[in-house]
Amino acid sequence: MDDENRNIRILPHDHGQKDDHILTLLPGEDQCGEAAEIFHQLSDGTRLQILWLLCHSEECVCNIAAAVGMSMPAVSHHLRNLRQAELIGSRRVGKEVYYTLLDTPKARLVHKMIDDVFEMNCPGMAHLDL
Repeated sequence: MDDENRNIRILPHDHGQKDDHILTLLPGEDQCGEAAEIFHQLSDGTRLQILWLLCHSEECVCNIAAAVGMSMPAVSHHLRNLRQAELIGSRRVGKEVYYTLLDTPKARLVHKMIDDVFEMNCPGMAHLDL
């Protein structure tokens, strides 16, 4: 059996839909795991506040902590999670580290989702085709 046919699954019940092709498009566990990690990051209210802020500005840990009312170590923990999820990036200027949303399709989609949820239009997103 070749690789292409090995991945085709047969459903035990025929409900008259007969679209076996859709099963070939079913995302794999790895892809779903990546998506679940992004949704996990978005499921925390503090991370959503941090993401919203970083969608609209570049900030240091000190300013982020003040904005969300948390300690800098707690904010650093959230920033580490967001970096590992490849949603934010950073740059160092002297001793200061500035964080912002990455300019990637995944991060832009998260930005759009956040803006849509909070029913706002970000002027910086007007030129993007999402």
